[in-house]
Amino acid sequence: MKLTAQELQQITDFTLTDYDRNALAFWEGTRHHDVSQNIAALLSSIEGAPPFTLLDFGCGPGRDLKTFVDLGHRAIGLEGAARLAQMARAHSGAEVWQQDFLKLDLPAQFFDGIFANAVLFHVPSQELPRVLQQLHASLKPRGVLFTSNPHGHNEEGWSRGRYGAFHDLDTWRSYMTAAGFDEVTYYYRPEGLPREQQPWLASVWRS
Repeated sequence: MKLTAQELQQITDFTLTDYDRNALAFWEGTRHHDVSQNIAALLSSIEGAPPFTLLDFGCGPGRDLKTFVDLGHRAIGLEGAARLAQMARAHSGAEVWQQDFLKLDLPAQFFDGIFANAVLFHVPSQELPRVLQQLHASLKPRGVLFTSNPHGHNEEGWSRGRYGAFHDLDTWRSYMTAAGFDEVTYYYRPEGLPREQQPWLASVWRS
């Protein structure tokens, strides 16, 4: 059943409120996560010579944003939750745009790469095609989008105060290709574990 504009606004408001309410706990719980495999997957797929212009989409408190800055790239963060955006600015020293994912305002053909780590699963399925098209439009020709999401069997709904959509690989591919992306690679994380112990589906796409 199609979500109404009011229901979509509630999804945004409730999810962001939960992140803001738990901002410090979220930072402490994620600050030491090793996502170097994901960062390498993005950077190694971008054509041309660095430094790159990058968007850390859903940058949270700025852990990965700071990594991109420390590597010498021009990195900009985008975050919906006000407290997390503030924390990201303080932690990374980078520019951070506070934007609702369902009301994006992005420059056209601006970024070499977009890093969407553990974020796009919060976008309701009915809005995902539009959001992906907006990300595609903000990439330079042959730019790269990295995504990592908890995968599932295409179910969606509320989980512990946050809205999530959990797609399988085939469904995720269909969304990405419909938005104009070409697949580069995919893998499950954490690496080295049996599939049933790999909750994350990571993928790399070219515009």
